[in-house]
Amino acid sequence: MHGEISFSIGLIYSFLLVLARIGGAVVFVPLPGIRSAPEPIRVVLILGLTFTLFPVWPTVPATITAMEYAGWVAIEATFGLCIGLLVGFLADAALIFGQICGLQAGFSFASTVDPESQADAPVLSAIAQTVSALLFVTLGFHRYIIRLFAESLEKQPPGQLLLDPRWGAVITHAAGSLFAVGLRLALPVVGLMLMVDLTLALLGRFNAQLHLLHLTMPLKILAGLAAISALLMLFPSVYEEFAGQMFRVAVSIAR
Repeated sequence: MHGEISFSIGLIYSFLLVLARIGGAVVFVPLPGIRSAPEPIRVVLILGLTFTLFPVWPTVPATITAMEYAGWVAIEATFGLCIGLLVGFLADAALIFGQICGLQAGFSFASTVDPESQADAPVLSAIAQTVSALLFVTLGFHRYIIRLFAESLEKQPPGQLLLDPRWGAVITHAAGSLFAVGLRLALPVVGLMLMVDLTLALLGRFNAQLHLLHLTMPLKILAGLAAISALLMLFPSVYEEFAGQMFRVAVSIAR
């Protein structure tokens, strides 16, 4: 006698709701290579995370109407997108740091292939985003994401989760903080580049016979690389502090 596997309609409804919540977040979560990965790999990742949360799947009545269920799916996807945006700000802060440093240190025309989009990108921006993605995994923040969704499914299951206007205000405020973090990381490099420019300008003023123009770019590049190398030791602590801030915001939305 062959065994038969059967699934209730309520279980399928529950699976699709959790899938919408997880799928909305994975779009923006800065995992290394996830955005440039083939579609089947991303689908498998989303399905794997969804099945991982099976113990906390909500109970959905099979008698729910189609319109009501469609509203639940839209709310779940919106919630997942909000969480994914907050986590994605970590990579955006690193991108701003790379953009500012590259402009000041003379790397504006130095480009490389962005591993995420496969397009030309400023070299320091690509490096900063890669370091950010590696720190995300190294510091174990991917585990916080899974735990956050598990807690949100217990405290705000589908059907009880409602769209809140404060989500937009919270995300807007968090988006403003990423500019502050990027500028905070880049300010030492900007200050050093200003000192190099002032020093060369004063030397040229004191002695007009000195031709320092052809030394400006090499000196700025060397000074910029030295400053960025020193800042890399501080990058993990600032990144972890900013990540903690974003996760606290995400927890406040999930609760």
